[in-house]
Amino acid sequence: MTNTAESTIACIRSNLYSFGEYITSLGYVSIEETKKEDLISFPLCLGACSPSLIRDNLMAARGLLRYCFDEEIMQQDISHFVPKCKKREQLHIPTVYSAEETSLLLKTINRASPVGKRDYPMVLLATRLGLRACDITRLSFSNLHWDTSTIEIFQKKTQEPVVFPLTSEVGDAIIDYIRYARPVVDSKNIFMKMIPPFKPISSSTLASIVTRYLKEAKIPIEGRKHGPHALRFSLTGRLLENKTPLPIISEILGHTNTNTTMSYLRIDIAALRQCNIEVPPFNGYIQEEVTK
Repeated sequence: MTNTAESTIACIRSNLYSFGEYITSLGYVSIEETKKEDLISFPLCLGACSPSLIRDNLMAARGLLRYCFDEEIMQQDISHFVPKCKKREQLHIPTVYSAEETSLLLKTINRASPVGKRDYPMVLLATRLGLRACDITRLSFSNLHWDTSTIEIFQKKTQEPVVFPLTSEVGDAIIDYIRYARPVVDSKNIFMKMIPPFKPISSSTLASIVTRYLKEAKIPIEGRKHGPHALRFSLTGRLLENKTPLPIISEILGHTNTNTTMSYLRIDIAALRQCNIEVPPFNGYIQEEVTK
């Protein structure tokens, strides 16, 4: 797992905990004692978990057993005896804020205050460039390349390098914050908390900041996602409205695979309406054929 993000590794370890507890409950002291018939009953101890968590636990157990066989810890590959849980397709439409709502959100931030000077560039990075919250909060001075007007990072989620344009709007906002509001503290992170002890902003804090400004702007958020990722979706929506090709959107969003970007197509309501198929009029013949 040399190229796997630490957060992903931690998640897998957490998912394996249930499997370890299950093996222990059977009286086994090592995984080599596990039998294929034991695996069929494993999902029963996950009954209180959500479908997605059950799926993740089963996948983790399957991966561990396959690893043990590959490393000759176990003499037989019994990983395929772990029951599979089919992934449910995401049918909901992601939250998208209109260009007018995004503009109102940005205007609501008081750029005359130190807190506003910090928050404004963070929200800009989400709305204009589509950066994930984790990448915004981890942004360091070394990521800013003023000579080439680029922001160059390794995405936390994918561990892949990606280059964003350092536009004058974003650059000026960052400079304004660094010069006049950022606490004088020795940290590689750009965005810091404004009260002692001065520590880098966390992703959860950024989510709360975005939510607060949406409420202050009186933008309806009931029944809608209201964090930085919703702003990322909103950027995608505007790109789709402007007929931006998928490969370019993938590059802008830092997706490693265009197929990932294709899942965003369901937010392009205008394009979906063009695919509308007229329902033929109902007649007795159809009813007769159906009831036979």
